[in-house]
Amino acid sequence: MTWAIVMLILMSLVKIVLTCLPTGVIEWLLSKFEVHAKLSDENASLSLDGKRLEGAEKQKVIDQFNEAIFLEKYYIYPGDEERYLHPENGGTPLMIDTKKGKKDVKLFVYRYDDHIDVVKQYKKKVIAYRVLSESLQKESLSVAGSLA
Repeated sequence: MTWAIVMLILMSLVKIVLTCLPTGVIEWLLSKFEVHAKLSDENASLSLDGKRLEGAEKQKVIDQFNEAIFLEKYYIYPGDEERYLHPENGGTPLMIDTKKGKKDVKLFVYRYDDHIDVVKQYKKKVIAYRVLSESLQKESLSVAGSLA
């Protein structure tokens, strides 16, 4: 009987600790499962059609990417990764090389009229998802025009 009371007390303590975690711990846990992660200026390099973006243009694109609204994640069937990495009507992607922890991550950003497709590649994994950012779509047009 005493074991049952001890177990009840321990389970209650575990429940209280898990439901009252500090904000920093919660943010760290959520960032582990985040699909559309935020970029930082220090460890991200952007290139469009082989030309690097620097300075104010780079910061503006990073801010617009971070403010984009996540819409949906695409399921990629095994062996179908190339279709997402090089879509037929995707045009020239904005390529972002960054780090997430110790991993090197490469992002391909494809602009369409009504949305933006982002393909995240790290190690041998490929994740594709759709975001909505009108400012990033319009900015991609002006950045492409200024680099040409």
